[in-house]
Amino acid sequence: MPRESLRLPVDEGESTYVSATLDTPEGDAREAAVLLAHGAGAAPDSTFLRFVTDDLVGRGLAVLRFCYPYMERRIREGRTRPPDRMPVLEATHRAAARALRKQFPDRRLILAGKSLGGRVGTMVAAKGEDCAGLLLFGYPLHPPRRPERLRVEHFPAVAQPALFLQGSRDPLCELDLLREALPSFGGVATLRVIEGANHSFEVPRRFGRTTEEAWQELGELADAWLAATFGV
Repeated sequence: MPRESLRLPVDEGESTYVSATLDTPEGDAREAAVLLAHGAGAAPDSTFLRFVTDDLVGRGLAVLRFCYPYMERRIREGRTRPPDRMPVLEATHRAAARALRKQFPDRRLILAGKSLGGRVGTMVAAKGEDCAGLLLFGYPLHPPRRPERLRVEHFPAVAQPALFLQGSRDPLCELDLLREALPSFGGVATLRVIEGANHSFEVPRRFGRTTEEAWQELGELADAWLAATFGV
């Protein structure tokens, strides 16, 4: 699996660039490329995002992972930093999308993301970012124990189809509230629930399967959705 380290130019506060990694499949590739954004607390090389990347690339998809500026500084300095404000996150997300589009101008661009990264993807899509669809791993519908603070105000402006992959035990997403919100989504929104999984898609032993098996299910669901929605 070819892997290339990149630097994406940005002009956001202290940052002049952010790191990125482009993984491409061996042999024939499908007519789609995936921009995979990280969550608030885990870097692009987290175990989960590396698993997702390897799974998608194994299914014939090119995948670009990148750092938001706060994560870039966290990695360089070795100390915790809170996420950037939304305008910085969105600007960086758009820069990463441009870089991937430049690499694969003839492929459909899928904005994918874990938690925060998925939310930012929906925000830039709502503001007109050119993409074919959204692949959302654990959309953070609300803060923990604050279900009244729903992050759905931009849903009607998202015209693209989206796949919401949610754990049944996710404290950042009460599923009934998400089901109530999805009819307001501008594009066709599909929800698939990973039984027993938490926000990190970890599954306790009592559910009779391993966390890795749950992660494999995510890949199968994403693959089926891409094929059914885009024919790729």
